[in-house]
Amino acid sequence: MTSIPKGLGDDVVKLISDLKNEPAWVRDFRARALSIFHKKDFPKWGPDLSALDFSDFTYYVKPLQGEVKNWKDVDPEIEKTFERLGIPKAEQEVLAGVKTQFESDIVYGSLKQSLKEQGVIFCSMEEAIREHGDLVKQYLGTVVPSGDNKFSALNSVFFSGGSFLYVPCGVVVNQPLQTYFRINTAKTGQFERTLIVAEAGSKVHYIEGCTAPNFSSANLHAAVVEVIVKEEAQVVYTTIQNWSKNVYNLVTKRAVVEKNAKMAWTDANLGSKVTMKYPSCLLVGENASGAMLSLAIAGSGQTIDSGAKMLHLAPNTKSSILSKSLSLKSGQTSFRGLVQINELATNSIAKVSCQALLIDNDSRNDTYPTLVNSCETATIEHEAFVSKLAADQLFYLQSRGIPEPEAASMLVLGFLEPVLAGIPLEYTVELNSLLEMAMEGYYGN
Repeated sequence: MTSIPKGLGDDVVKLISDLKNEPAWVRDFRARALSIFHKKDFPKWGPDLSALDFSDFTYYVKPLQGEVKNWKDVDPEIEKTFERLGIPKAEQEVLAGVKTQFESDIVYGSLKQSLKEQGVIFCSMEEAIREHGDLVKQYLGTVVPSGDNKFSALNSVFFSGGSFLYVPCGVVVNQPLQTYFRINTAKTGQFERTLIVAEAGSKVHYIEGCTAPNFSSANLHAAVVEVIVKEEAQVVYTTIQNWSKNVYNLVTKRAVVEKNAKMAWTDANLGSKVTMKYPSCLLVGENASGAMLSLAIAGSGQTIDSGAKMLHLAPNTKSSILSKSLSLKSGQTSFRGLVQINELATNSIAKVSCQALLIDNDSRNDTYPTLVNSCETATIEHEAFVSKLAADQLFYLQSRGIPEPEAASMLVLGFLEPVLAGIPLEYTVELNSLLEMAMEGYYGN
């Protein structure tokens, strides 16, 4: 591995640009963002982030090799890691293309030839800046500006890796595209930047997965995702996150959705020490729609503060938010949601449902909904509830010969099913296994 000195100095930022041989406009983008970062405060709400010492992180760790297009050319040690995660098998069986990021850079990438011939671009941000610089420059920072929050500014300073996906007008990508992110070194930050542009009438499903081993010290993950969904286009963005319990996961995700277009987020958060993540839709075109399926599972030592934001800015727009959270072993989950309908968004409809399940008396869930309706012809529906595993249901299943651990898992999976149904089958198997691991120690496990 090649890493740079710790800290946030101008010299560190310049060194990253030099290593990547970046054009002047990218260097300027980073420099402006560094100035913004120093001026921005931590959020005045949400989890406690006071333990974060930005001077103690390494902000760029380069793998031993650059990106390759053939799996056989991947460094053997890196290959071993991703083989265990099942990436090659998934690529062969269910995916149209794959990017794998190890530390700060993409190390492997593929895309089916048929999609290349239709003009689909799926590459690392570094390759996109080199080969499609004008296109990247047109959209980078337009959906999530550097000044949006302290962590979007930090990403704009140190972004490395991530994916650029461009789908031309009318092109339908029938199989998902996936990027997998892996942090493998202690006290490092990972700052991938994902930019998706779906032109008019196109369709695509993008999946990202995230993992890291456990270290005694903290790691920092501050990603930014920008999605532009043009007229009558459809984008589905699925996240399966299983960071280790030493990771601060502070992510900004947002989509701009134009006329008759659809954006769907599915967000499963099962790991990290602290997560703050609220995928958003700006519904700027008439009949635009946004949907969010959110899953949060917090165990011992974990705080997951997640939710969604839906901003209705045009007539006849629709949004839905369904949040399911599971807290156990003193874990803390919070739903933080915003729905805002402005005065021009006539006849718009928004629905919010946040549901929490507590497995023990020491766990906690909080709900912070913000609903603002400035249009007389628009409607917002909201419901929320917190419950425990029902003793009568457990007793009934046991009376039918089902052991208590299996009965408890069945009830939990039934509670989570509406979100799990929105995740591709291949990944629900992994989620079920992770859930079983989280439930170990309960009900005779």
